[in-house]
Amino acid sequence: MNANDFIEISREAIWVMLKLGGIPMLAGLAVGVIISLIQALTQIQEMTLAFVPKIITLFVVTILALPFMIDIMAGFTNEVMQRIAGIGTAG
Repeated sequence: MNANDFIEISREAIWVMLKLGGIPMLAGLAVGVIISLIQALTQIQEMTLAFVPKIITLFVVTILALPFMIDIMAGFTNEVMQRIAGIGTAG
């Protein structure tokens, strides 16, 4: 395994991390913006009003996106394992 292989695997790992983390984070961002707009319009400045809907949204989105997340992780893991097996047979 040379430096180029390591850089390529690291780049793929970063993309997987962004794919997995981006889904709940974007949902939390959208709910946060909507709650902030509602708070600005109604002038209610309660901190838990923003916190609780975001937590619930993150939980629901994570549960709904779990099959997609598992597929992404399984594909990445299989690819890394195949590279490890390829290194073992090449040596």
